[in-house]
Formats: sequence, C-alpha cells, structure tokens
Amino acid sequence: MSALPSLTRTAPAVGDPIELIAFRVGAQEFCIDIMSVREIRGWTAATPLPHAPPFVKGVINLRGTVLPILDLSERLGLGETQASARHVIIVAKIDKHLVGLLVDAVCDILTIQDQALQPTPDVACDTVKTFVKGLLPLEDRMVSMISLEHVLPHFEAEAA
Repeated sequence: MSALPSLTRTAPAVGDPIELIAFRVGAQEFCIDIMSVREIRGWTAATPLPHAPPFVKGVINLRGTVLPILDLSERLGLGETQASARHVIIVAKIDKHLVGLLVDAVCDILTIQDQALQPTPDVACDTVKTFVKGLLPLEDRMVSMISLEHVLPHFEAEAA
C-alpha cells in the first residue's frame, strides 16, 4: 500500500464536499474522514504488550515511531481479527496520537456532501452512537461513519 500525500489539512467549510476513506471490517463497511488518515500500509506483525486491552494487537516500528495497532473489529465488538498478509493498517491521527487501525481492506474514497450523512437512528443503543456518528446510504450498501475520537478512549489515549 502507499502513503497518502502530505497535505495542508484544513476543516472543510459548510457545504464543501467531504472526502472519506471506506474500508471493510468483516462483512460491514465503515468510513472515516480522509483528513485523519496519514498512511495506508500492509499488515505488519505487531509486538504484543502485556496487560493491554484485547483490542490492542501490540505495537510496530513505523520509521522510528512506536505505533500502537488496534484491532478495529475487536474494538467495535465484532470479534477478533486473525491478521494475515491480506489485511491493512490505516495509520490515523486521533487527537494528538498516531494509531494503526487493523482492517480487512480499504474499499473506496468517497466524496459526499455533509447532508448525505444520516444520523444514527434513535433505536440504537448509546454504545452504538458512541462509535458510529452517522450512516451513509449508498445505492446498494450502507456505510457507517466511525467516530475516531471514541476508538481510543480518553484514559487510554493519555497512556498511549
């Protein structure tokens, strides 16, 4: 996989299109704001950390930086990923921290208007609303937008 170009990153103005990276975790599609993504790379075996939460696969050396790898499937309650060469790591910035998100595959780059993102239904429990900040209905599929700031809980973000 290739690194994304380093761009000056500014928040989009109201009404401007939003670019998202769509990816698969199991049979489901999710997306995150492309502005959070620093790099997409192939799977690299992670060094486990003792007493880490189950969704932390371990750490890798990313050009001299220790990068924690989170199993996004496990973090979202969808089961543990048995990582293989076909999996990818999305290097994302969450708050001030770089984190690797282990996913099955990157599917697409989507350009949408912010009004295309539908709110998470009220029938969903609060935990769902914590991780999913909106739904993007496309022609033949539904893509959930992940709230990255909740993937790494605040108390864990401070320790990372």
